[in-house]
Amino acid sequence: MTEIPGMIRPELQALPQIADRMTFLYLERCVLNRQDGAITVTDEKGCVHIPAAAVSVLLLGPGTKVTHRAMELIGDAGVSVLWVGEKGVRYYAGGRPMTHSSSMLIRQAEMVSNTRLHLDVVRKMYCMRFPNEDVSKLTLQQLRGREGARIRAVYREMSHKWNVEWKGREYDPDNFQDGSPVNQALSAGHACLYGLAHAVIEALGCSPGLGFVHVGHENSFVYDIADLYKAEVTIPLAFEIASQEEKEDISSVMRRRTRDAMGEHHILERMVHDIRELLAKEGEETPEDAVYLWDNREGTVENGRSYGTDMDEDLSFEK
Repeated sequence: MTEIPGMIRPELQALPQIADRMTFLYLERCVLNRQDGAITVTDEKGCVHIPAAAVSVLLLGPGTKVTHRAMELIGDAGVSVLWVGEKGVRYYAGGRPMTHSSSMLIRQAEMVSNTRLHLDVVRKMYCMRFPNEDVSKLTLQQLRGREGARIRAVYREMSHKWNVEWKGREYDPDNFQDGSPVNQALSAGHACLYGLAHAVIEALGCSPGLGFVHVGHENSFVYDIADLYKAEVTIPLAFEIASQEEKEDISSVMRRRTRDAMGEHHILERMVHDIRELLAKEGEETPEDAVYLWDNREGTVENGRSYGTDMDEDLSFEK
């Protein structure tokens, strides 16, 4: 059998840590192939070589084609691949997360399951949305009421600023066209935020279904994260677009404007930071390829060693 030329597969411990890599790389309308240890990206403008070990997450947008050889290198280098809409406004599918550690997922499950920790995360989310407020002594019911009041105030402010009538948030997924122009724009813009949030959550190895404010849905955490940016991005844009005379294709206009606004406001980078801020333990640094054994007394113990004793060996042969 003829050996296929290429770089020898690296050992996991030889790969650079995520902190040493690029963050997220978005590609569209191009062909991905492989040359030695580099991913080649080719379009009508030419070809660019990207060292596979320097990439953490590839976001593949419309018009992207990937060869089997490219996927082989991507898999060997531990790169996460996500198939998304234009500039991340939709999430279609994803491969492996960009980390070998399950620490973020375990922490997320721990915080969802513990009432005190769960409430702490809700408070953090509220502070991210509306800073400079002390919510340390508020109950969950008070937080929910305060949040609702602030969002209604944002709607009223935008309605007055853009002279757009506002009768409340109305959304019928089975009858999109019957919604008011501003409600159509809100639905289209929010969907873009959901797509990007879903991609980031999957890339970080978290669960989209383990939410804190939203619960019970497979995308509960997606809705939680997207809500952090609605008052800043999609709500102002929706009222601005609804105020314009041309409303024939309001959803398409809103998607394009939201796509551009997410780039301008660095929403992707902020989502990564905010999710880590919400879930990661302070000062916690887990190796990317760490594997432990569970222990009911110590939590975790070292993997890859024998814990047997002479007494254990004798007991194993007892009838």
